[in-house]
Amino acid sequence: MSEQRLPRCTDCGIFSCRDRDKEYPGFCTTTHETDPAELEELNHLYGGDSLDGRMARTAAQIEGRYYCQKTRVEETVMFIQQMGFQKVGIASCLGLVDEARTFAKILKHNGIQYVSVVCKVGGQDKKEMGIAEEDKICRGGPETMCNPILQARILNREHTDFNVLIGLCVGHDALFIRHSQAPVTVLVAKDRVLGNNPCAALYSGYYKRLYEK
Repeated sequence: MSEQRLPRCTDCGIFSCRDRDKEYPGFCTTTHETDPAELEELNHLYGGDSLDGRMARTAAQIEGRYYCQKTRVEETVMFIQQMGFQKVGIASCLGLVDEARTFAKILKHNGIQYVSVVCKVGGQDKKEMGIAEEDKICRGGPETMCNPILQARILNREHTDFNVLIGLCVGHDALFIRHSQAPVTVLVAKDRVLGNNPCAALYSGYYKRLYEK
């Protein structure tokens, strides 16, 4: 595939795929990377009774009815309820366990069963994964590693219907999602510098330092 034809929606300023009232640009992903047969297949998927179809429609309904009215916490609870999920898993960073406790209380108040597991589960030292002393946060002693695969496996064994991530580190969240058998949503994306608001780096001049070598 040529450089020009790589799927890059971020290079577009037209977004005919949304408005459907303009010509599509020459590099458009909709016109070059999607097949009419595939779109028809997806229409059947989204309109069907599979888990994928029900999730897609539920998400769209909540978006349409409560756009800019409900917080992400509220939308998450509504999504769980409307999907009829019976058991929800909470995979939390230990550093955000207070936030996880609050979310658990909200689930309980709404009659939703939950199970939870923090990132340090297993209590293994970072030396078990080959981390050098200079790569530890606190050097000179034992330091417990994060264990996102074990978090996922424990929730898999609990047969959760839906898992919620609260503050797992970049990469650890990806590992959890990779190993989770249930669908996953991110309630909190950790950013220790910006108060767990990663977009702040995109909204201000702060992002300029990311362009520096």
